[in-house]
Amino acid sequence: MAIQLGDEAPDFTAETTEGNISFHDWIGDGWCLLFSHPKDFTPVCTTELGYVAKLKPEFDKRNVKILGLSIDPVEDHNAWAKDIEETQGLAPNYPLIGDPDLTVAKLFGMIHPNATGAAKDRTAVDNATVRNVYIIGPDKKVKLIITYPMATGRNFDELLRVIDSLQLTAKHQVATPANWKQGEEVIIVPAVSDEDAKAKYPDGWRAEKPYLRYVPQPK
Repeated sequence: MAIQLGDEAPDFTAETTEGNISFHDWIGDGWCLLFSHPKDFTPVCTTELGYVAKLKPEFDKRNVKILGLSIDPVEDHNAWAKDIEETQGLAPNYPLIGDPDLTVAKLFGMIHPNATGAAKDRTAVDNATVRNVYIIGPDKKVKLIITYPMATGRNFDELLRVIDSLQLTAKHQVATPANWKQGEEVIIVPAVSDEDAKAKYPDGWRAEKPYLRYVPQPK
């Protein structure tokens, strides 16, 4: 069965570049960004892994752990890291799962369940669907799923924006409008009545429609 938003993320144990992990225990009480790659030594993924390494302080600020996955063994990941550092200026500073038998990829529905063969016998094209992003909350529930095509690099600045929205809306009964950024107005969700909203927002709100009520971003 495909994983849906709101499902509990599958738990697993795996070997990574930073040792063995048990996924749910490893996440702990924080958030997780899990992003996957079809093969080591591929060009787009090389740029992504380096860029995420540069953004790690921003993820740390948000209590988000980063976890990569690639359909190759950990020893190949370690060799790839040297190329990433040489070309991108920084090697991965977060764990990267070795998934040569496709176990985790199948568990998350990243790849067809009938896919077979050892990693060394498979190409990036064989694994093309393994270009996924998952954001997982402290409750271990899946909050976001995006699947990217092979030739399109992921926008990790956008993923930080989404995490800001997810963390804000998890804490307050608000939603974020199109293209929202930190510090901008947010929307009071319809589940909050005007009467309840008066208690929460005594300074009032800006209503364009009865169902479209804007307030300053809660602190």
